[in-house]
Amino acid sequence: MRDITTSKEKLLKKIRKALLEKRDNPYPQLEDLPYYAADEEIPEVIFAEQFTAVNGQFIFCEDEIQFIETLLTLAEERSWHKIYCWEPGLQEVLTRFEYPFYETDKDFEQAEVGFTFCEALIARNGSILLSNGNMAGRRLSIYPPVHIVLAYTSQMVLDLKDGFKLIKNKYGTRLPSMISNVTGPSRTADIEKTLVLGAHGPKELFVFLLDDSKSEV
Repeated sequence: MRDITTSKEKLLKKIRKALLEKRDNPYPQLEDLPYYAADEEIPEVIFAEQFTAVNGQFIFCEDEIQFIETLLTLAEERSWHKIYCWEPGLQEVLTRFEYPFYETDKDFEQAEVGFTFCEALIARNGSILLSNGNMAGRRLSIYPPVHIVLAYTSQMVLDLKDGFKLIKNKYGTRLPSMISNVTGPSRTADIEKTLVLGAHGPKELFVFLLDDSKSEV
């Protein structure tokens, strides 16, 4: 008699048989093994390498004075005049050094730079965790052609899971409605497979990393 069992039935039969057979797990410790190899560099160096590899511009500052001096030089070189900053903590830093900025959305369509904090920096991805859980909202990191982020070394983590843990510890059950992971300036290669920066957001992305190892954020 000819066997009319289909290929699908044969496969299912093998699966059922395998499920009935009890075998020891050949890799019992697999889930406990680290996903990444051990890193020889500190997270700040890993982030800088990954971030610059995707066209991000990274600047490390030892203190606020160096941060303001570098920002002034950069603004003069780029002829930035309309810098928008809506977060009180960041406004306080800029005001202390008499650095000019727009604190409302007046003439926002002419904005040249959006200046914000972030939730965390993800070293292995070279990415930035942003949310709308502060006064910067959703627009300031997206609309202006240049986005500048001021971050602190205490916000530097290795992986995304560590970044989400920081957010959970900060907001508890009242998580922001928007949490985004930004890796480099906005880009697309949909048009003739040519990479274009700034297609759906800022064309340039800067991260100023400030050492707060001896102070609080």
